[in-house]
Amino acid sequence: MSIRFADLHTHTTASDGLETPSSNVRAASAAGLAAVAITDHDTVAGVEEALAEGKRLGVEVVPGVEISTTAGGRDIHVLGYFVDIRDETLLGHLERQRRARDERNERIAAKLRELGLAITMEEVEASVPEKKPDETIGRPHIAALLVRKGYVASMKEAFDRYLADGAAAYVAPDRNGPLDAAGWIRQAGGAAVLAHPGLYRNVALVTEWLDSGAFDGVEAYHSDHSPEEEALFARLAEQRGLPATAGSDFHGARGGIVFHGAIGSKRVDAVVLGRLRQACSVRAQRQ
Repeated sequence: MSIRFADLHTHTTASDGLETPSSNVRAASAAGLAAVAITDHDTVAGVEEALAEGKRLGVEVVPGVEISTTAGGRDIHVLGYFVDIRDETLLGHLERQRRARDERNERIAAKLRELGLAITMEEVEASVPEKKPDETIGRPHIAALLVRKGYVASMKEAFDRYLADGAAAYVAPDRNGPLDAAGWIRQAGGAAVLAHPGLYRNVALVTEWLDSGAFDGVEAYHSDHSPEEEALFARLAEQRGLPATAGSDFHGARGGIVFHGAIGSKRVDAVVLGRLRQACSVRAQRQ
């Protein structure tokens, strides 16, 4: 029996990706994937377009979201799969998330100005005029403007010097915690997965979250994980009976560099989707 693969972490122009939802689905098809998840930051605005393209091409599109949370002064991300994209409660949570992101962005711009970099959020927003109210503007958009204005030579330099955790203009936004986000996802009929745990550099805290019972899976395989980290988090998932998921975290290419990986570069047996779907089904039957 042939193995069918899925990439369960991609971003589009609905948040901070450079490609449209339809383009992501076409790329998934070209990569030979059976399924691709659309997981934009704090919005589900790109899902419907992707679903239509997936139906046309015969690629399963998993309706998803990546919710930004905060714990221990760090950004912690939670992926949601098979969420009801019309669930009013979830949409309300996501709208509040976007407001918090907007406030964070303004604080970042203010810090950049204090550092002598003439940047305003009006300029950032003008650089992405196609953005709709339910779509998001994030740090990559700010980084791209820093590059265009000549303050840095690359997106990587923008993050390393100014925008990454601990950098000169970094701001930790006021947000809910990861367990809250997992609860929102489950309430909307979805499966909650802890995103790229290797980026948090705190295995003890990750283990605590996994032991809480709030998550349905762990993103063990990610473009920014080392092989050792992938093995570690796959093992932690297996020990808890959770599926280990995989995602490229594709954001598109800037200056010829793909962030974080190309669609399909991190993939998992699509059987994992069945396990996530089953978790949603079992929970629905209990309610």
